[in-house]
Amino acid sequence: MASEEIRPATAVDVPAVKAVTDAAYTPYIERIGVAPVPMTADHAANVAAGKVFVTGDPVIGLVVIEAHEDHLFLDSIAVHPDAHGRGVGRRLLHFVDARARALGLPEVRLYTNALMWENQKIYPRYGYELVERRVDGRYDRFHYRKRLT
Repeated sequence: MASEEIRPATAVDVPAVKAVTDAAYTPYIERIGVAPVPMTADHAANVAAGKVFVTGDPVIGLVVIEAHEDHLFLDSIAVHPDAHGRGVGRRLLHFVDARARALGLPEVRLYTNALMWENQKIYPRYGYELVERRVDGRYDRFHYRKRLT
């Protein structure tokens, strides 16, 4: 990988954020029957709000995070399929933990579609516990949290 730094995305990164997000989530469209929410996000607004952090030159991975009073919400994580198996996702998840700690937040929360079964194996390996399964509109989701120590 050309760059292992994880940095805040800038307006220049918006096309890459969209491209990586689309590449990462497009395979799920057929399985879940609808475009995953990260594909429909307003990437420019998220970047402008300081919610997006990227890695790679060119960008190969990203997270979209949002600080709340009592937790950091991991809205989206995306790794370009060409970069799978290089530890990009692991580094991004560790970054999210570090960011939450730096903000003084005691936990990270996220959700994933119930039909994205790969994630149900990944998140527990990184310390996330299943909190609930809930249907939100057209999306059947597993909600997770990770308490930070």
